[in-house]
Amino acid sequence: MKFLLNGQIKEYDGDPDLPLLTYLREIEGIISAKDGCAPQAACGACVVDFNGKGTLACVTPMKKVADGTVTTIEGLGRYRQEVFANAFVEKGGVQCGYCIPGIVMQSNVLINKNPDPTRADIEKALTPNLCRCTGYKKIVDSVLYAAGAISKEDEILPLNGDGRVGTRHPKYQAQKLVLGQHHYVDDIRKEGMVYGALKFSDHPRAKVLRMDVSAAEKLPGVIRILTAADVPGDRVIGLIRQDWPLMVAMGETTRYVGDVLAQVVAESDAAAREAVQLIQVEYEVLEPLTDMHEALKPNAPQIHEGGNLLSQSITNRGDLEKSIAESAYTAHKVFETQWIEHGFMEPETAVAYLSGDGVEVLSQGQGIYEDRIQIAKLLGLPLAKVRIVLVPNGGGFGGKEDLTVQGHAALAAKLLGKPVKVRLTRDESIRMHPKRHPIWMDYHIGCDDKGMLTFVKVKFLGDTGAYASVGAKVLERSAGHATGAYNVPVTDVVATAVYTNNIPCGAMRGFGVNQAIFGLESLIDDLCEQGGFDRWQFRYDNALQNGDMTATGQVIEGGAGTRATLLAVKDAFYAAKYAGLACGLKNTGIGNGMPDKSEARVTIAAPDQVIIDHSWTEMGQGVHTVALQTLCHETGIDPSIITVRVDTTAEQDGGMTTASRGTSLVGNSMIAAAQKLAADLKTHSLAELVGNEYVGEWAVDWTTKPGAMAEKVYTHYSYSYATQLVTLDDDGQIEKITAAHDAGKIFNPTLFEGQLEGSLHMGLGYAISEQLEMVDGRPVSTRLRKMGILRAKETPDMEIIGVEVPDPYGPYGAKGVGEIGLVPTAGAVANALYQFDGMRRTKLPMQLPKRKIITRRK
Repeated sequence: MKFLLNGQIKEYDGDPDLPLLTYLREIEGIISAKDGCAPQAACGACVVDFNGKGTLACVTPMKKVADGTVTTIEGLGRYRQEVFANAFVEKGGVQCGYCIPGIVMQSNVLINKNPDPTRADIEKALTPNLCRCTGYKKIVDSVLYAAGAISKEDEILPLNGDGRVGTRHPKYQAQKLVLGQHHYVDDIRKEGMVYGALKFSDHPRAKVLRMDVSAAEKLPGVIRILTAADVPGDRVIGLIRQDWPLMVAMGETTRYVGDVLAQVVAESDAAAREAVQLIQVEYEVLEPLTDMHEALKPNAPQIHEGGNLLSQSITNRGDLEKSIAESAYTAHKVFETQWIEHGFMEPETAVAYLSGDGVEVLSQGQGIYEDRIQIAKLLGLPLAKVRIVLVPNGGGFGGKEDLTVQGHAALAAKLLGKPVKVRLTRDESIRMHPKRHPIWMDYHIGCDDKGMLTFVKVKFLGDTGAYASVGAKVLERSAGHATGAYNVPVTDVVATAVYTNNIPCGAMRGFGVNQAIFGLESLIDDLCEQGGFDRWQFRYDNALQNGDMTATGQVIEGGAGTRATLLAVKDAFYAAKYAGLACGLKNTGIGNGMPDKSEARVTIAAPDQVIIDHSWTEMGQGVHTVALQTLCHETGIDPSIITVRVDTTAEQDGGMTTASRGTSLVGNSMIAAAQKLAADLKTHSLAELVGNEYVGEWAVDWTTKPGAMAEKVYTHYSYSYATQLVTLDDDGQIEKITAAHDAGKIFNPTLFEGQLEGSLHMGLGYAISEQLEMVDGRPVSTRLRKMGILRAKETPDMEIIGVEVPDPYGPYGAKGVGEIGLVPTAGAVANALYQFDGMRRTKLPMQLPKRKIITRRK
């Protein structure tokens, strides 16, 4: 058969059922078409132009391509490539970038048919495409901008700038992301590379009696099958508690359906996966423990030797019983939240290969130094023999903190002496990686007759699943934010994390805080109704101010911004017919007695090359851009000559990219390094400084461990603050979200707005549509389409209002914004819906009222 590919005639006589996506990537080496969910046809990352239509390459067999014309971004021509790249960069339509090539191709098809599309036209055209980062608004802005230029045959020039803090400087290397030319891990090929595939447990709880791999070993192309017995070091790893085996051994009991029993290494990915299906396992199947309440009962099966209680965080102050008795109004309800799939567009992949007598791993993880520690442990190697190189990833949101495929790739590379790639399909990804915690909350709050809060009493119970991950810290964070953005004199808070045989739960954007705020904000509206209090004024009167105390007993010494965010939405609140209001705060930094530290290094490699080394994962949020802008702001160096990299050989262990701390940590350490360089630039040219290195450090090692006896409690070094307003139309549908967020100092308005729009999209999905359903320890579906992620046409209008109340410890006063964006959203939606229909929602996701349908007679 013959067809046209990017203007060239191609002949193909292979498997007629081979997916076009596989052909493009594996045979032609075209990487712009991404594999986000193949063969689910759910994400649109693989869209190409086929005969003038936007087509999902992952489900288009080669036999359908015969005599047709296929165009990828590589074949668009220089003019359109530049227009799309520059439009998306200028308008901020790209973050992690994984979905964008597919969106560009879908948009190009639309513009060819409709040169003057409306926002609604674009949103409808993008229905096959998912984006988890942007909230779609800046994507639509970008497509409109590109369409306007194309219709007039105008150019869009690259956005440039001096890189100073506060400017809309273009995101670092964003043009490559738009055009699909950034190499994610799965785009990387190594000479002689082989492929690993994983055999997962067939049951959430079962004793592994016997495993027969003989049929799999005989399959052509299979090189070796690895099991737990092949791990040369300690196969039990974990981020905090070491309780997660790389592979479950014979005679051991599985704890969830994502447990790995074996890894097949073969000459091709297809052969490895076919061989996995031939592995026969004999089990003694046991009844899984899937109810977190049942897990705490004395007669419950023990998931781990130490029992089913992972952790308990307790904070209290004041006379609770007296406060309850003296309160004029109280509100008390039980709330429940759901499992949530992160839905990052790039599934997990790792590549590992030998380097001398050690290994190197290309990782998309959120903490390459944590990856190194765990891989060194697995392989029985010293840290110096393990190098991890960060490959900026296609989204994380907390879901790439735990080790998934990196350890398997490293093990196979070490044992076989070959480069090895291990990649998860979307089904496997959903099955394996940790999720957002479902949390049961018994919330009780009160106020006096003047509308001042008197107490908060709450019990949180979180299902942390089969392994610890960071579950203890998530529930600790729920406890620490139990009073939200308000000053509450009396508290009684208990937060418990429990093991079950469900999929593990760990870090996800919001980290236990959005669950708490959903319950708290709903009850605040309840108090307002009981006492006849104005909902905006009640929040303003109770909002944390400098000198007030959080749930943990920490006194806010500076930077309290809740009132400023409330003032920013005041007029819109009073103008709305159906309005839901919610406030939130979110910690910046891990804190709780754990150090937050960072090192940045600036190397003058040549007169026209300056290298920044830091330790933070770029996953779309723009941490590389923050580092670059800080250096430019302090030194005036041309941003075009700066390269940013993250590699463990730099020995800059700052821990995990989590807790909204990237901006403050890389910013402060970069300021320290850049100021040294700036001093030298006063007397020397850049050419005269070639070979010089400038190192800056910043650390917070003075936060208070929970329960520690301390004169002053410092739970976190910084907090960010927000108010969100959700307004409904006359059908009870969400019309608009207005989000006022205190960033302390807005480093880059485009990135700030994009982070918050993406957070609102995720928070709205959390409120009304998203859920990973679990039954008997198994996900009901592992299809991305079934996770409930909102599409462009389902996402309402958004208005982002930037507020700047400087933080005492932030670089130039900056605070974290990566997570706060979805903290108040569910509470605001719940309160808006109550204003519409008088129903108080206590369980997520919430169902919107059915839209009224008006029928007219012909």
